[in-house]
Amino acid sequence: MRTSTLCLAVALAAIPTHALAQAPKVWTPQELFVRNIGTREQQDRQFPPHKVIGNIYYVGTETLASFLITTPQGHILVNSMYERNWPVIRKSIEQLGLKTADIKIILGSHAHADHMEADALIKDATGAQVMAMAEDVPALQAMRPGGKAHPIDKVLRDGDQVTLGGTTLVAHLTPGHTKGCTTWTMKAQEGGRAYDVVIIGSMGVNPGTRLVNNPTNPTIAEEYRQGFKVMHALPCEVPLGSHPAMYNMTDKHAKLAAGGPNPFVDPQGCKAEIDLVERTFTSVLEEQRKTTSPQ
Repeated sequence: MRTSTLCLAVALAAIPTHALAQAPKVWTPQELFVRNIGTREQQDRQFPPHKVIGNIYYVGTETLASFLITTPQGHILVNSMYERNWPVIRKSIEQLGLKTADIKIILGSHAHADHMEADALIKDATGAQVMAMAEDVPALQAMRPGGKAHPIDKVLRDGDQVTLGGTTLVAHLTPGHTKGCTTWTMKAQEGGRAYDVVIIGSMGVNPGTRLVNNPTNPTIAEEYRQGFKVMHALPCEVPLGSHPAMYNMTDKHAKLAAGGPNPFVDPQGCKAEIDLVERTFTSVLEEQRKTTSPQ
């Protein structure tokens, strides 16, 4: 018994301390989906509109993010969300003392209805130009709420810049979640300095996604890897995302109201979110490789 105990003690001593620490939680796709999407009520309920940093304002709901970026020449809206959410966006913009008529450009995170369904509706209401990543164009063209054609005034490529009134957003192709999933970066000026802002498109794996032997997208796993490579390389001081849970908006907003340093400045937050969803991707990929026979 003493020998066994001694051997165990020696073995444990040989393991680095960090290896004995509890491993990070690996979220399932279903858990991530629920965290991001929330309930129907949360998708529709207005979250208090607020300034995030610089000229970036939040005008979305509790679980669907929409950002208004203001400039002297008009506004850029990132994520139109569902058509049913337009009244929330409009109300939030007005409560901020701004005008929806000043929206000049509509951008999106990726070709899913909860982020880009209302593009046509808002374009009709404001006359804004709709711009989208080339790889997402086919999926957007199939998005026809009420039979309306999906407007795309300008097709973007990886690395393209969208500039209005001295503010420039850069489109980064981060595929996987959709083929044209787009992560936007920009500089926000506050307190005499510029901050690197990253609006994460999404790197999550939805429930039921086939990463192995996917008949409709055989290269999906490689696309995810490409997206993660891009995300890890982006300078990020202010992480935002297509869903508020991706950057802990609710907690940060509460801290914002309490005063003090801007809680949305969170250099570790971007890495934490990408590491979290990458662990899910890796877990799902490994499991599917084990259970899927070669074709």
